[in-house]
Amino acid sequence: MTGEIRREKILECIKNSHAPLSGTELAKRFTVSRQVIVQDIALLRVANNDILSTNRGYLLNTPNVMQRVFQVLHRKEDIVDELYTIVDLGGKVVDVFVDHKVYGKISVVLIIRSRKDVDAFMEAIHAGQAAPLMDMTSGYHYHTVEAESEMILDAIEKMLKDKDYLVEDIVTSSMPKCPVT
Repeated sequence: MTGEIRREKILECIKNSHAPLSGTELAKRFTVSRQVIVQDIALLRVANNDILSTNRGYLLNTPNVMQRVFQVLHRKEDIVDELYTIVDLGGKVVDVFVDHKVYGKISVVLIIRSRKDVDAFMEAIHAGQAAPLMDMTSGYHYHTVEAESEMILDAIEKMLKDKDYLVEDIVTSSMPKCPVT
């Protein structure tokens, strides 16, 4: 199989996957090294394919979805409920970020789409004995959330507000998520 054909098949796998695909998994599927996959991903990106790298693998950044940034504040014990609320209503948690007074913006890509993803995220936090970013800013943090419609984002916003997680003054307006050119 030529490199060009392999890259086409890699792109097809990523497009058709509902979960991130790791470099190791792709390397096994195509019987090449993980480094070859990393190089193939770089070439696919150069060819204007918007592929995201997450801690769980590669996925295609879906164009033409709506996106909204919510500033939230809650206790550590409410992290699971907050994330479940977003995914149960049809949202995808793209990232979490804080605006630290000294360090500035600190952001981490999450790509959480389901309760299973929430559970995996929480297991990783507990296993690594890591503190959530919100600890750096007294609980204040932001999430970029994507959904297929304004209606879904409105429902998420309302539920976060009803649960007193939403910091009402800061909600950036929805905008279509456009592919990076």
